Amino acid sequence: MPLSLESFPLPELQPGEALVRITCATICGSDLHTLAGRRTAPVPTVLGHEMVGIIAAAGEGLQFQTGERVTWSVILHCGECFYCQRGLEPKCERLLKFGHQRLEPGRELLGGMAEYCWLPKGTSIFRVPPQVPDIVASPANCATATVAAVLRQAGPLNGQTVTIHGAGMLGLTACAMAKTRGAAQVIAIEPTAERRAMASRFGATATLAPDSKLRDSVLHLSGGRGSDLALDFAGHPDVLETGLSLLRTGGHFVLAGAVFPAGAANIAPEQIVRRMLRITGVHNYSPQDLGAALEFLGAAGMQYPFAELVPVAFPLPEVNAAVEYANRVRPPRVALLP
Repeated sequence: MPLSLESFPLPELQPGEALVRITCATICGSDLHTLAGRRTAPVPTVLGHEMVGIIAAAGEGLQFQTGERVTWSVILHCGECFYCQRGLEPKCERLLKFGHQRLEPGRELLGGMAEYCWLPKGTSIFRVPPQVPDIVASPANCATATVAAVLRQAGPLNGQTVTIHGAGMLGLTACAMAKTRGAAQVIAIEPTAERRAMASRFGATATLAPDSKLRDSVLHLSGGRGSDLALDFAGHPDVLETGLSLLRTGGHFVLAGAVFPAGAANIAPEQIVRRMLRITGVHNYSPQDLGAALEFLGAAGMQYPFAELVPVAFPLPEVNAAVEYANRVRPPRVALLP
């Protein structure tokens, strides 16, 4: 069913709230999964959770001024529940998630595929570094921040050999961030030759296809031991099996790609025990990760061709054409410009 354009009244702001005029939104892969029925979402809703904009109105007490360019965390968490108190803000028991909320009277404008977005009190808002263009800043509050969350779980990278499974938007971002954080080897594993070539431009020191030579190649690049750290952004069950086999003893595998059902993986618990491996899952991110993502983009992001990952933009009224293009051409991101 195609998306439709609807009109809603702008909200009257309460203290601590903000109204943002969207200047750019990008279509995330999860938006495409939702539209294809591979991912559930409450309907009706305003889709879009990657966005950047200008504060058009600020409620009393908000620490931002009209005219400031901002982005904000995809989640609004309560800070008080069981999970928030344990550093698991994405699992907040009273979670609000932009671009994923059912329309309610007075709470319609909570997605990025719109001219305006309403930010309730408590939203984690961040200023966008002036040198970061909109098409680079927009994916920050999903893709870049998720990678920051993955690397936060991974720990220090100095001198490590890192294998990155998948060279889409998140995998390419991970290559750049891992290289910037001091990884000695950044090995991108990707079946598509075009994406492998792009990974080299994003800091990968080696790019490999997932073929019969993969294990020997990783062992050669890592001094015969295997990688210290593996990051999954592909989400396929066989990546877990393959990735574990490429880790050294004591290695760490952080998984973030499997965000929709794709079958089970065949892994041997005995190997995890004997080789003392660690497996960590990351879903979404905490607000601090968006801050780290913007800091990275402001300081080092311009060293990499992030703008090329959003090769085309559509006017907001042409949103269905944008979705069709995204599904047919499969670029990392497509932009919508209200």
